[in-house]
Amino acid sequence: MNSIATAAKPDRAGRLSADDWAQAALDLIAEQGVAAVAVEPLARRLGVTKGSFYWHFPSRDALLVAALERWEKVEQESVFGSLEAVADPRERLRALFHLVAHEFTSHVIYSELLRAIDNPAVQPVIGRVSERRFDWLTASFRQAGLSRTDAQHRARLAYAAYVGFLQLNLQLQHARLQHDEFEAYVEHVMVTLIPST
Repeated sequence: MNSIATAAKPDRAGRLSADDWAQAALDLIAEQGVAAVAVEPLARRLGVTKGSFYWHFPSRDALLVAALERWEKVEQESVFGSLEAVADPRERLRALFHLVAHEFTSHVIYSELLRAIDNPAVQPVIGRVSERRFDWLTASFRQAGLSRTDAQHRARLAYAAYVGFLQLNLQLQHARLQHDEFEAYVEHVMVTLIPST
């Protein structure tokens, strides 16, 4: 399951929207990183001229900002929005861990954004997303019965485990776990981090 769905190539008879360009930029970030986002390769990929791009964006930087805003919005809605209905905080945390464990494209994008953290367009987005995730985790751990300090520590530990796992697998290309090993790892993380009572 992917949080950020890959956009189908638009119908040539229709005009590309700004969202089509932003999605194409996200797809390129997932494949090649932030530095690869450029107008000409994206136009070729979409089967249009550069003129279509300039109809929507004044510059490559404006496209990058739009792509990052799209990623941030879809991430918020598809991950945390889907968990709002889970009343029990422990079950909500379990649902989050399961959901996150079975994502892929979204993680690749996030990992590539971390690599480009010095980019002025990327830094504020990563800051907002990380803060929102940390606050959500802290609130859920608090609702599960932990003190404020313990909930913050547990949230920090959970988020560090997530980022570290991404780095091991995507940046350091650590050997991938087999399916059963990975599922056992996810279960171990949940048992370790989610309070039992």
